[in-house]
Amino acid sequence: MRHLRRNLLIFLAVVGPGIITANVDNDAGGIFTYSLAGAAYGYTLLWTLIPVTVALIVVQEMVARMGVVTGKGLADLIREEYGFRTTFLLMICLIAADLGNTMSEFAGLASGMSVLHVVRYIAVPLGAFLVWALVVKGTYRAVERVFLVACVFYIAYPLSCFLAHPHWGHALAQTFVPSFHLDSGYIFMMIGVVGTTIAPWMQFYLQSAVVEKGVKLRDYAYCKWDVIVGCIGTDVVAFFIIVACAATIFVSGHHNISDAGEAAVALRPLAGRAASYLFAFGLCNASLFSASILPLATAYYVCEGLGLEAGINKRVREAPAFYSLYTGLIVVGALAVILLQASAQVPIMIISQVINGILLPFVLIFMLRLINRKDLMGEYTNGGVFNAVAWATTFTMIALTAVGALSAIFPHGFHF
Repeated sequence: MRHLRRNLLIFLAVVGPGIITANVDNDAGGIFTYSLAGAAYGYTLLWTLIPVTVALIVVQEMVARMGVVTGKGLADLIREEYGFRTTFLLMICLIAADLGNTMSEFAGLASGMSVLHVVRYIAVPLGAFLVWALVVKGTYRAVERVFLVACVFYIAYPLSCFLAHPHWGHALAQTFVPSFHLDSGYIFMMIGVVGTTIAPWMQFYLQSAVVEKGVKLRDYAYCKWDVIVGCIGTDVVAFFIIVACAATIFVSGHHNISDAGEAAVALRPLAGRAASYLFAFGLCNASLFSASILPLATAYYVCEGLGLEAGINKRVREAPAFYSLYTGLIVVGALAVILLQASAQVPIMIISQVINGILLPFVLIFMLRLINRKDLMGEYTNGGVFNAVAWATTFTMIALTAVGALSAIFPHGFHF
């Protein structure tokens, strides 16, 4: 009993980076993607969550392991091993992508709050100030606790799903029995579900967070479980989002939604006002949560890549570039959502997702080359199974990126 209690206490001390990083994956863009998957195709895309979860666990475990073994962030390692020029170009592309992602989060906040009858001119500035103050005025431990509490509120989605009264037999059957539909819309929706789950910023943030938390090698087993629990938890939430929208919006015959806020409204006629408000509350929580993490991830890896001081535990005067970049991303992202019409925001958000898709294979290749170096990782290099899954994920993302690029160039050229 004493041994069990000791292990639990160590796990609670180590827990944080893995769960937080994975849950941010269910941001405004992710929630919209999962909502649209359920609204347009019912339960038929649920099976994709199983291979996606396996791939996410493998990728996230690798960067957590590199952080514990080397004590350095991923951008720091890339700069040391591949030079400043390569790192600088990578950072520029990632900043552009993350600015669009940050806009998406504030747009998600505005959409969710509109369901709760709060206009964006109040919701977005207030939300931007809250996430800025949390990081700039807090310590790493305090910020991490707030983020972990935010993770708990994702329970809004399972609750709204149960209120929707789905057909659980059909949902579970389609989760474990893959089904393929050879039409372009289904295939591109499948690409969206896969692509929204593994993003470049996640790898940089998780490794930096593990380093700043100071996880020791002797405690790595607990850190690995932190990653596994987080990855499984985030895709369980995705499961409930898809099922809730499949049980209501898909059944109603209204298969097209423009954002996650519209999905919340669409739940109301069949699932009730409570389900609609829970869904909207979950969207607001996820958007604020992600609007804190995405600029933070950017500030971490840009400063690491350029050899500048970074970290929440440092004061503003000790890491001016870190806090300036964090502040700038929040201000620009929030102002864009306040001042620009939705039609003007959409191209920026789409371009950011395209950049994410293009960059991810490069980031994965950097990671695989680094983690398999004996001089860097010692006995903690990848095993055969991990390499197989990681390389398969890399080649799959390259293929999906190519298909996505071709679909953008030839929007009417794919027919199945």
